[in-house]
Amino acid sequence: MSKSGEDTEGSVSEQVPKTAILPAVDSPECKGSKLLDGGEKTYRDPESTEEKIPYPKSVFFIIGNELCERFSYYGMKTILTLYLKYQLLFSEDSSTVIYHVWAMMCYFTPLLGAIIADTVLGRFRTIFYISIIYVLGNAVLSLSAITPFFPSLDPKIGVAMTGLFLIALGTGGIKPCVSAFGGDQFVLPQQEKELTRFFSIFYFSINTGSFLSTYTTPLLRDDVKCFGQDCYALAFGVPAVLMVIALVIFMLGYLFKYYKIVPPCGSVITNVCRVVSHALKMKRKSPKMRDHWLDHADDKFSKELIADVKVLLKVLLMYIPLPIFWALFDQQGSRWTFQATRMNGEIGGFTIKPDQMQVVNPVLILILIPIFDSFIYPMLGKCNLLKRQLPRMFVGGLLAGIAFVVSGMLELKLESTYPVPVGQGEARLSFINTLPCDVTFSPEWDESVTLTSMEQKKYESVPLDRPGSILNDLHVSISFDKTACGEVTEYNEGPITVQVVDKTAFTAMITASDHKAMIVNVNPPDEYEKPTAGNPSVRMLFNLDPSIPFNSSVLLKLPEDSLSYNFYISNSDQGHISGTKFQTIEPGTYDVFLPTTKLGEHEKEPIGEITVKFGGVYNFLVEKPLVKGENATVTVYQITEENSVHMLWLIPQYLIITISEVMFSITGLEFSFTQAPATMKSVLQAAWLLTTAFGNLIVVVVAEAKFVKRQSMEFFLFAGLMFVDMVIFAALAFNYKYVDEVKEERTNTNTRADDDRPPVAAAGKENEGFCDDETKL
Repeated sequence: MSKSGEDTEGSVSEQVPKTAILPAVDSPECKGSKLLDGGEKTYRDPESTEEKIPYPKSVFFIIGNELCERFSYYGMKTILTLYLKYQLLFSEDSSTVIYHVWAMMCYFTPLLGAIIADTVLGRFRTIFYISIIYVLGNAVLSLSAITPFFPSLDPKIGVAMTGLFLIALGTGGIKPCVSAFGGDQFVLPQQEKELTRFFSIFYFSINTGSFLSTYTTPLLRDDVKCFGQDCYALAFGVPAVLMVIALVIFMLGYLFKYYKIVPPCGSVITNVCRVVSHALKMKRKSPKMRDHWLDHADDKFSKELIADVKVLLKVLLMYIPLPIFWALFDQQGSRWTFQATRMNGEIGGFTIKPDQMQVVNPVLILILIPIFDSFIYPMLGKCNLLKRQLPRMFVGGLLAGIAFVVSGMLELKLESTYPVPVGQGEARLSFINTLPCDVTFSPEWDESVTLTSMEQKKYESVPLDRPGSILNDLHVSISFDKTACGEVTEYNEGPITVQVVDKTAFTAMITASDHKAMIVNVNPPDEYEKPTAGNPSVRMLFNLDPSIPFNSSVLLKLPEDSLSYNFYISNSDQGHISGTKFQTIEPGTYDVFLPTTKLGEHEKEPIGEITVKFGGVYNFLVEKPLVKGENATVTVYQITEENSVHMLWLIPQYLIITISEVMFSITGLEFSFTQAPATMKSVLQAAWLLTTAFGNLIVVVVAEAKFVKRQSMEFFLFAGLMFVDMVIFAALAFNYKYVDEVKEERTNTNTRADDDRPPVAAAGKENEGFCDDETKL
């Protein structure tokens, strides 16, 4: 969730103007100071460093724009997987695939945005035009969540996918431009300190937007109800409004004429591609052996550019293991969020939403970065440990694998709490005795039992004679003391047929109508899987007075709260003895109110209360009195146990993956931009983003291939991939020579060569006004 791998890489590279990136450009706007390979600076005018240049006001508009845009992006991203599964009805695997395909697009499109900005439109116009696409994408996605507009599923899915595509174009298109555009506002080298401070504030605004949206949008989704369900329209709508505000803030800076707008100066990415392709082409044609295969391009390109590309490829070789890290890291928004839906988030009177757990990462990243920079790295350095970037990245990668070992072990614990699926050739049956007396219940597949009033008998696995058939007939018989059962005085002496379907769970009520006992197999069947969004799933069973009109509802209401739910009595073949569809509701203790004979009204006093807990699946039975003088009753029956493992057990894996991010991702950026030539930093930015894209592609492949059937085993699979990946990384790092090591070798070689030369007598007086190092001026 932290943005170290998403937005800050542009900021680092853009601390040098485009002159350093595109030395061949001659336009005056593209000229400026230059960072040499060794890090020295050359200046236009030595005296210009003393000039006091005012801090650019334009950057405040850029930071405000970034804060709102990141709120928009991470707000919709936080709830996206739950929307795909719960509203668009994709499976958990399909939701994961769609989420990571979309994330992959978000990291491929920055390459397109960077090329457009550098070659055609410039950064300002690229941000403006693509932000309009971004706003449209948010609006379309929000529109897809308005249920009355799309009563059928297929159009809703089509609109949602269109919105996600436009958002991917928008967020990716502006990603490499905003931080760079902020860097354009400063005059270098005079404002280098101000530029560094700007990027610190810029990074803080990214994580602030992420933290606020990751905490807020799950509340909007879950605590507000729209159209009788979670309010995804509002949860997507607020980020959409924030994106409009981001665009307005950005344009205000233009209207006030604060921006320094640099025209497009050409793309170094295209130059690198041209050098590589030309070298490969000439290598195939030329029989001549060269020291390096890129030297074949020296007939068309300068030696300086070719030398820079050589160093670039050396750094990019270290990028090969990076995608596996991102494959693990980005599952915080998919697999780990789904894992949280199967856990208990109650803390006192507050409930953590499953998608809110993602807020842990940006909070920890803001805490851990200064701790590592100020304490941990210096302490390790005193012990001569992890003083270089590559060893830090190696340890960070191992920690990512350990985080997934921890998540796999947690999933093993959770799997013991999951409901057992109904097998092939079987049915699952529950019988509830709603009569006011004991009933002897005799099923054909098991021995007879006596059920007391309101007692439930569960049969987890009932074998079927015709597995795979649409309907299977099962036979049961009941008996009771007719003189001791209130107004119920008759029952069928022979077997009673109960029809069931293969691999399905049902609840049947032993109830009565017109003084005669009967068995009603409630339609629709039971839902026994854990609820998608983590909240309890509830269905009403009822045997109500026929005087109550159809389309009336039984009301569940939280005491001292406006939150309530209606369970409607629809006109069906089963009449006033039936069941409703399941609803997902908030956990809590609800008062139950019966409808009156007047449609739309409810009784003033509740007939009782029911308690439902996070992750549980329940039937609650509302029944008219079957004994004179008694009142209607309500009883709750549990189908699936509530979540028993607390959501805070996710914190260890979030803590480990965040430490991993600090050591792997942030250190990786530092490594990249200290090892590569100044001219190649924008290429490294694009390559870094592409590693994230390929990481998401790996998740898609694993999810689609279904190498393992259990989620815990998939977590262990990713952990194993990460450990193998770090072995490869260690082998590459072992043979890597840092830039300062190469320079030291060259210096020693030159020193030895100078020592071998014969001494030369002084031919005159030394000119003290001359200096070999122009930076000393």
